[in-house]
Amino acid sequence: MEQYYFQLHIHQTGFIWGLVNMLSLRKFAAIIIGSILIAIGINFFLIPLGVLDGGIIGIALIINYLFNVKVGLVMLLCSIPIFVLAWYYNRDMLYYSIIGLLFSSYVIDFMEPYQYYFLYYIEWTPFTRSVLGGFIIGTGIGTMIRFESSTGGTDLLAQFFSKFVPLNVGLIILMMDLLIISLGELLLPGDTFLLSLITITTGGIATSLCTLNRSKSIYHL
Repeated sequence: MEQYYFQLHIHQTGFIWGLVNMLSLRKFAAIIIGSILIAIGINFFLIPLGVLDGGIIGIALIINYLFNVKVGLVMLLCSIPIFVLAWYYNRDMLYYSIIGLLFSSYVIDFMEPYQYYFLYYIEWTPFTRSVLGGFIIGTGIGTMIRFESSTGGTDLLAQFFSKFVPLNVGLIILMMDLLIISLGELLLPGDTFLLSLITITTGGIATSLCTLNRSKSIYHL
């Protein structure tokens, strides 16, 4: 009888570890897919127009437009203070967010040289690029958030705030994004505020759609 219970315990333990490993694989898959989508949206749709997104990405784009510094590098540096906050609040989220930030930053900077090939072969209007760019980036961010990861930055802050206010994560991100593009309008030459507004709106919608069921489950806990 004792041997039976021992074998049952081993079987249950193996099943639990299998679920943990499966969950981890799903998170890593979400990080990879989300990072690629974010890099595509930034390099192929926003940067050629000089358009901003919101959050840390928006801040990184402002610095890139002004000083020609790599977007991924700026994202990495700007996320450090937010990671310090996450260290004291939710370390499990922090670990996957660090992985998400490192991978997405690398992919963004890696894909940068290919944006001109994309522009050469595909022609779209600025409005279409803003809509598609925002939606692609929002889908990438939403995919990562859905599996409790992120690129760090304001989407990590949005997850933090969503624990205390009854708002969808995508909506919180949208509010932060409005502040960023307003700052960009003051600092950058040209008039791309409307296109940036379109970008963050479609991005917020995409992120909200990706995280809708997850947000509902949080509020019912």
